[in-house]
Amino acid sequence: MATGEVTWTFLTNHGHVLLCIARDPRMRGRDIAAQVGITERAAQSLIADLVEAGYITRSREGRRNRYALNPTIPLRHPLEQAHQVGELLSVLTGPIRPSVRTG
Repeated sequence: MATGEVTWTFLTNHGHVLLCIARDPRMRGRDIAAQVGITERAAQSLIADLVEAGYITRSREGRRNRYALNPTIPLRHPLEQAHQVGELLSVLTGPIRPSVRTG
C-alpha cells in the first residue's frame, strides 16, 4: 500500500451523498459523484435510495433538482437508531434545520 492511500472511510457512500446534499441542496448529481468519487449513475442510485427512505425529498427548480433534507429520521443501523441523521450531519456541517417540504 502506498503512503497516504485511503483504503476505507468511516462513512458509506450513502453518507457521503447525504453530506453533499446537506452542504448544498442544489448540487447536481454529477458534482455529487465527483466529490464522492463514484459514477454519476451510482450517485443517482444512492439519491434514489435516500429519497425512498425519506431522508431527502427531491423537487424540480427549472431544469435542476433541489433536495430537502429531513434530519429527524433515525439512523438505520441498530447501534445508531437512537440518533437522528441530523445529529450526525450537524457534527460535520453545523446545525441542520428540517427542510422537508410537505404537500
